[in-house]
Amino acid sequence: MAGISIDADEAQAAGVHQHGNFRFALLVLTSLFFMWGFITCLNDILIPYLKNMFELNYAQAMLVQFCFFGAYFIVSLPAGALVGKIGYQKGIVAGLALACCGCLLFYPSASYASYWMFLAAFFVLASGITILQVAANPYVSVLGPAHTASSRLTLTQAFNSFGTTVAPFFGSWLILSTSPQLSQSAPDATLDAAAQAGTVQLPYLILAATLAVLALVFISLKLPPLGKKTLAAASTCDKNGASAWRYPHLVLGAIGIFVYVGAEVGIGSFLINFLVQPEIGGFSHAEAAHYIAYYFGGAMVGRFVGAGVMQKIKAGKVLAFNALCACALVTLALASTGTLAMWALLLVGLCNSIMFPTIFSLALQDLEQHTSQGSGILCLAIVGGAILPLLQGLLADNLGIQLAFLVPLLCYGFIAFYGAIGCDAKRPSF
Repeated sequence: MAGISIDADEAQAAGVHQHGNFRFALLVLTSLFFMWGFITCLNDILIPYLKNMFELNYAQAMLVQFCFFGAYFIVSLPAGALVGKIGYQKGIVAGLALACCGCLLFYPSASYASYWMFLAAFFVLASGITILQVAANPYVSVLGPAHTASSRLTLTQAFNSFGTTVAPFFGSWLILSTSPQLSQSAPDATLDAAAQAGTVQLPYLILAATLAVLALVFISLKLPPLGKKTLAAASTCDKNGASAWRYPHLVLGAIGIFVYVGAEVGIGSFLINFLVQPEIGGFSHAEAAHYIAYYFGGAMVGRFVGAGVMQKIKAGKVLAFNALCACALVTLALASTGTLAMWALLLVGLCNSIMFPTIFSLALQDLEQHTSQGSGILCLAIVGGAILPLLQGLLADNLGIQLAFLVPLLCYGFIAFYGAIGCDAKRPSF
């Protein structure tokens, strides 16, 4: 999943594009995109670890994503208000500090072997990342010439995907491979919770230290004081009381973001448990974790390819094509076994590549003065990453893990509809 997008008009509202040598600042900002992609993907490693550690069913294990992505829904608006009050740079420092606290909370959570403490740590960590995204996206946009803003954002988003690609190797090495039950082909084995505490403590202490260093770097950087809202924001409703909600293509786009994030997170969350099934891959958890890199790596590669393709083909058609391919691949994973089912599901990552930014941009077209409100609505729809994986977990507990992929199948079906038809429903409804 790409980071939260902020409308360019909103970024411009804080001040004009800044000219100067901000190469080091942009390099450090790019590291933020890498870090939150890395941390988000690490959830997919921890889910099977915690499932075994606490003997959870699939629905209980999916509470990790519920707490993590639920923070996006709860914190996005307060984060916007905070950044509007203190500015982009201090907002980034605040986000890094809160995310650092979230990482540190994993230490007592593991020491006390408390799943509920883990869930609280995930929520605090995600809250910090939400503030980071709200502040960093527009900052990248305004630090440099206006005509290169899109290229800067594309580059930083690519590093977000790079973070999701390398995280599985890190998690497998420091978490899953150090757990005897998970480094063997024993998907149903349980762990001694107290004995395994150090396994998850060290990686998150490393992450906490890294975030703390980044916070110190941003405190010391001399950057333009952008992002503070000095004037009251323009009303999001016109004199007739109309708002962004009257645009059908925006409402359908918000549903599209909801189901896309839910499908992407759901597949990533279940990949390890899917691949360790004897009839699929029969891998150990540590071995299966390496394959998550193919899922997210495909999204990274597809993002560059898709950007070129959409120069020549309408974005809606490309979105519909990718979604239909994803439907076919998920259906294949549902109906087959072994290597065919495994690679079918992994290749869905390639189809995911352009979906989030394409849905986002199509939904914001022709909103005129309601663009900022529409952007906020779409950001809130990221809560799909909290709700749909939980539903998928309930299905896995009752129908089996393979049939649970019916949830992302239906999600991609809606996205195909949006790309083919829904994105063109732009006539305002009064």
